[in-house]
Amino acid sequence: MAFRGATNTAILAAVAMTSKLLGARGVAQARSLNIDAGRIPPGQYLTSRFPVLTYGPNPDFDLGEWSLRIWGEVQTPLTLSWDQLMAMEQVECHCDIHCVTRWSKLDTSWIGVRVRDVLALAGPTPTGKFVMAHCDGDYTTNLPIEALLDDDVIFAHTYDAKPLEPDHGAPLRLLVPKRYLWKSAKFLRGLEVMSEDRQGFWELNGYHNDADPWTEQRTWF
Repeated sequence: MAFRGATNTAILAAVAMTSKLLGARGVAQARSLNIDAGRIPPGQYLTSRFPVLTYGPNPDFDLGEWSLRIWGEVQTPLTLSWDQLMAMEQVECHCDIHCVTRWSKLDTSWIGVRVRDVLALAGPTPTGKFVMAHCDGDYTTNLPIEALLDDDVIFAHTYDAKPLEPDHGAPLRLLVPKRYLWKSAKFLRGLEVMSEDRQGFWELNGYHNDADPWTEQRTWF
């Protein structure tokens, strides 16, 4: 038991050191690029690339058959076709994104539909306090419903003026810039509105339930 405790202490110390070193790297990068270092969360470094991290293979899709479903604690469950979603108000979102694997990419540009606009069509009930995002490939991730109501939270279908590439979640992904990027679920197919919180795939496998990059909520331990 003592050995296990010592091992855990060593792991946590190594994680803290990694965070400190990469955080210092990120600050140095920002200064060299004349960027406000305050835009970089602790423990993150900058990249100009868009690294690809996906659980499982990219799923196939047919936009003629594709749909987005909203159900659970809502007054009017709904299913939107691709054309119906595209007929809604489209908004641009310019934001910084932050991955739990410690890279940050600044000034990204997206187009999509505000999540709150779609949720308003379904009408969450007063008991609908949480949301589970469901994706092709059985990936899930959970969020409080309030986290989905901000202006910059969208169902994104376009990145950098081009349709989403399969590696980045085509045809549709969730974009929640204020959380680590695993909460911005790829290959999105639906939102389940829930009265009680329930953990998604990575949350059940050790990732933090809230995923705030500014307080380094990377894992639960």
